[in-house]
Amino acid sequence: MGVQFIENTIIVVFGASGDLAKKKTFPALFGLFREGQLSETTKIIGFARSKLSNDDLRNRIKPYLKLNKRTDAERQSLEKFLQILEYHQSNYDDSEGFEKLEKLINKYDDEANVKESHRLYYLALPPSVFTTVATMLKKHCHPGDSGIARLIVEKPFGHDLSSSRELQKSLAPLWNEDELFRIDHYLGKEMVKNLIPLRFSNTFLSSSWNNQFIDTIQITFKENFGTEGRGGYFDSIGIIRDVIQNHLLQVLTIVLMEKPADFNGESIRDEKVKVLKAIEQIDFNNVLVGQYDKSEDGSKPGYLDDDTVNPDSKAVTYAALVLNVANERWNNVPIILKAGKALNQSKVEIRIQFKPVENGIFKNSARNELVIRIQPNEAMYLKMNIKVPGVSNQVSISEMDLTYKNRYSSEFYIPEAYESLIKDALMDDHSNFVRDDELDISWALFTPLLEHIEGPDGPTPTKYPYGSRGPKEIDEFLRNHGYVKEPRENYQWPLTTPKELNSSKF
Repeated sequence: MGVQFIENTIIVVFGASGDLAKKKTFPALFGLFREGQLSETTKIIGFARSKLSNDDLRNRIKPYLKLNKRTDAERQSLEKFLQILEYHQSNYDDSEGFEKLEKLINKYDDEANVKESHRLYYLALPPSVFTTVATMLKKHCHPGDSGIARLIVEKPFGHDLSSSRELQKSLAPLWNEDELFRIDHYLGKEMVKNLIPLRFSNTFLSSSWNNQFIDTIQITFKENFGTEGRGGYFDSIGIIRDVIQNHLLQVLTIVLMEKPADFNGESIRDEKVKVLKAIEQIDFNNVLVGQYDKSEDGSKPGYLDDDTVNPDSKAVTYAALVLNVANERWNNVPIILKAGKALNQSKVEIRIQFKPVENGIFKNSARNELVIRIQPNEAMYLKMNIKVPGVSNQVSISEMDLTYKNRYSSEFYIPEAYESLIKDALMDDHSNFVRDDELDISWALFTPLLEHIEGPDGPTPTKYPYGSRGPKEIDEFLRNHGYVKEPRENYQWPLTTPKELNSSKF
């Protein structure tokens, strides 16, 4: 990431006293500042209802600001960053508070002799106040023709199709699509940003990235913890809204889209929209839902053991579903999305399984798989068949392995997702943000499924133990939709000792 910034930028973080700002927004801003991606002339204003002083805000967020190398230079950077922070207290519907904010911004601009005001407003707020704050900002804190203002809003962007459209209807007259940045932090993750170069700059992959060579695609999200006292919130959300309809679907569009004409944000988002439009309505018979129960040893509680949860709740904490894309490239390739809480591990990955060798001397060999691990420990590896060392012609599965921490030295700066996206917004790059039509199509796709699951005749989620792989039916579900799991005895990595393997000979 080259050093590009606009001097004397004003960044206002709404909800500055909340957890999201404390744990994500301010640490992301500091990460950019620490790495020289924000100018020291930048001013950051925290805006919230809580009565805090400037020092209160600084002390509140300081424990969350990460030093990578703990050098004197980084410590000095931290102190400089804290000094560019200022706190502004006001209610979100108070015109006077916003008028005072505008005077403060103008004071900074005048002191720096700024001719064109450059502002970024970050709404680390619940959706219930999006419209109120957006209205106040447009009325009192928009520079008009004498500057540039951008507005970042956090998910959730509605609860279903009608609420999403209502939210968009309320924002659209105030802030046009060029000024509005809907943030989905998965689009800022390093491995997700790597998908476009991976797909379109490697001929061997781009030529085989279609239904002639690929059998199934899986995108998986796993967390090894449950709702941990937040069940009351999660009860009305569920795993499909929380993860699948937004994060996984956004990743999916990049995996499946056609090559954009250029890196322009609209070119990329145009191709993503084409993919979304090609997805057929979800078949309810191709959906598996679950809810976690106590761990097998009884040490971890079940979802319904949470005092904040309705004891009769049918909230879905695990879901696997299949999407079918009706276009020439992906027709008849099952696209499997899986997400769950309280599982055996935490990871997010894309798994692309290629077709088998149909005939010839290696027709029983294992299938190739390209695995892209988004988190933790960014990596991509290709499972492939190679000859085992020795005089026989046995083959075994090996890997071409790009694990970032092994390939790249610690000197490389890999930004956190929020860092990357805030930087994109400051540079007016929309390619990794959600456009209004993307949002509308995605909700139109998932709202019928949500109404089915949450309706009175919806399915009862299958119970699975806390710490397991999920519902016991998942292996059969995957088999039924084309995924072939290689027997464990055929796959050992690294292959360090000779062994009789189940593989072809000639």
